Amino acid sequence: MSMAPSTVVIGGGIVGVCCALYLQREGMHVTLVDPAEPGDSTAKWSCGQMAVSEIIPLSKPGILKKVPGWMLDQKGPLALRPTAVPKLLPWMFRFMANARRSRIEMIAEELSSLTSKVYDDYQPLIDKCDDKDLIGSQPTLEVFDTRSGLEDEQAYIALRQELGFKVELLGSTEISDLEPALAGKFSHGLLLSDWRTVRDTEGFIAELTKSFISQGGVRIKDTVQDIQTGQGMATGITLGSGRSIPVEQLVVAAGNGSKRFFGALGVKVPLMGIGGYQVVVRNGGVDLKHSTVYADGGFGFIPMTRGLQIGGTIEFAGDNASPNYDRAKIILEKAKRIIPSLDTSDVEFGVGFRPFLPDTKPVIDKSPKLNNVAMTFGHGQLGLTLGATTGRLIADLVQGRKSAEDITPFRASRF
Repeated sequence: MSMAPSTVVIGGGIVGVCCALYLQREGMHVTLVDPAEPGDSTAKWSCGQMAVSEIIPLSKPGILKKVPGWMLDQKGPLALRPTAVPKLLPWMFRFMANARRSRIEMIAEELSSLTSKVYDDYQPLIDKCDDKDLIGSQPTLEVFDTRSGLEDEQAYIALRQELGFKVELLGSTEISDLEPALAGKFSHGLLLSDWRTVRDTEGFIAELTKSFISQGGVRIKDTVQDIQTGQGMATGITLGSGRSIPVEQLVVAAGNGSKRFFGALGVKVPLMGIGGYQVVVRNGGVDLKHSTVYADGGFGFIPMTRGLQIGGTIEFAGDNASPNYDRAKIILEKAKRIIPSLDTSDVEFGVGFRPFLPDTKPVIDKSPKLNNVAMTFGHGQLGLTLGATTGRLIADLVQGRKSAEDITPFRASRF
């Protein structure tokens, strides 16, 4: 019988499985608990980007100016369900408080301290996988309808460059040369040459999970009903099946599902799930070589092994909302206008409710109430990007080590 410390990770999405893998590297016996199949998580329905320079908070003034118009246009990149308004307003006030230039620069610098490490942090995890080509080699394009759209981004382009990220200006010739399928469509763009695209978001998480299990990890498909506590410690968890599992160390990394444990953890955090809609087009008849973010349209084209994924539109729908796949149909219509030859006869719609905090930064912290519990959630649109880096930092917290990065900005107490 193993005498390795018994550690449980709640949440089997990209952040949870990366935490489990990094804890496993510490010699711990790790059990991962999640109610879904491996890969069937929020990150499955993401844009699949290692978005290393996506460090500018969503509250940047350029976005805030567009929000009223988008909300009046039901076919715009952002939608709001009326039932979500009461809970949204306090969150939105906090969100807007981060629109000051000084806050934007500070948040960007704090996030960049993590995103600059993502490839180094993923590499040892991928090295243990059967498939070593989980991340593609092509950079990402970002295109704009007009020069003014690009000019609105100039201050943020400069900030990204100051923080060490690679951003290059593109004209119509460069865009057409890089992506012939978009020839003549756009004259203004950027090459995000240090971004990469996961070949398949579902397969990526499933492959990491398979590696975790092959190295002795245990994955239980079940819900966690509650955390058992005593004398300022987590002593176990209770599953939906009624079974109890004792723990020596516990990690809560369940995305939006982490909210059910906030009372036990002793935190009060304004975590909100924001819907991001996606469409997978199979056999679309279009050969795109690069992921392409259409900035003014609020969505992107992402070539994956399972098809061309088109997504990014946002919806504030509130907790436990049913998906509104009309949002996905809207972006499919817009995609057809850009690429009329796209064959949309075989499509699949999906939505991921991304766990957002008002300052666009995740929580990476220890519970103030339970000494043997670490917690991480609120990665927003950076869950896939920051999965491995978060896993490494959580392993440091569990082991009581000081991390190479300052994780003070990611404490839950900032709220």
